[in-house]
Amino acid sequence: MSADAPVSVSILDREFLIGCTAEERPGLIAAAAYLDGKMREIRNASRSAGVDRIAVMAALNIAHELMQAKQRSESDTGALAQHLHTLRTKLDGVLATPVR
Repeated sequence: MSADAPVSVSILDREFLIGCTAEERPGLIAAAAYLDGKMREIRNASRSAGVDRIAVMAALNIAHELMQAKQRSESDTGALAQHLHTLRTKLDGVLATPVR
């Protein structure tokens, strides 16, 4: 994949040009808007924090959200697998019963 024209994103009132493909563009813009929102929340909660600290705190918060989402997904996958196993056991039982 070759990079298309750079995309301009604004994070904490700073403009960044990021090279990406046309397919990646919507995701990049959404990610930049999400990061900008998180950084603004942190900046507003702590007026004295520098940009570096704000960026690190935002990264930690987003990483934590990602880890929680992965844990929920794994838990949901396990529950679904258990439910499917239970259904299969019931079906096997019904199918094994002789028809009268």
